[in-house]
Amino acid sequence: MDDGLGNIKVFPDHFEASTPTRDHLQKKNSPISESKTDCSFRSYSRSSTRRKLMKAASMLNLFNIPRLPWGTDGQDKVELSAAEVESLRTEILDLEEREAHLKAQLEQLDVVLRSARLAGYLYIRTRWTALPGEPPIDDTDVDDWLPRFLVLHGSCIFFYLRSTDLSPQDSTLLSDIVEVGPRPSFIQEDEQTRFSFYILTHQGLRFECSSLSKIQVDAWLTALRIDCKLEPDTTAPQESRES
Repeated sequence: MDDGLGNIKVFPDHFEASTPTRDHLQKKNSPISESKTDCSFRSYSRSSTRRKLMKAASMLNLFNIPRLPWGTDGQDKVELSAAEVESLRTEILDLEEREAHLKAQLEQLDVVLRSARLAGYLYIRTRWTALPGEPPIDDTDVDDWLPRFLVLHGSCIFFYLRSTDLSPQDSTLLSDIVEVGPRPSFIQEDEQTRFSFYILTHQGLRFECSSLSKIQVDAWLTALRIDCKLEPDTTAPQESRES
């Protein structure tokens, strides 16, 4: 009887996997093939290592210091002369001193701002009260206003040249102040209105202070009148203008 299903004939050995021949196995496992594979792997490894080194060198060049170059151009070490070493040492010492000075300034400013009753920049000029019988001096055209950092602390007013100065340029005891009051506002050459007030000591020294902020001027007047126990002066209206 024919082995088949209906009209379909079945060949049992047709779909069996073919076995590799001896020649094919010898060719696959030959030393020449293994050598080619090993050489290809080594070449890839060397190429990858070279690329990594080149990438690392390019990254080092980004942080290159002009006088201390990295050894990417064949240099194994950097040699500096005695003068260059001394110059670098001097620069480092100067930077350390500068850092210490700035740190002291910041600490001083922090102490002042934390402990002061009132502090801020004002334009200041000084005048002496005219002696009896001495004619008054008209100095309205004299522009000698200088910015100063005023600090109201304890029983004194301290005048600093800058807010970061370690010591004040001048100071006045509150007990020496006999009068505090507003001055007429005026317009400077920059066409901005400045509000002002004065501080008079019993020695006859008169501090005239001005600011672009009326709120700042009012704050100083209020604080000084309270600390000096002075009555408000209403004889000089602050809204008037000087030409």
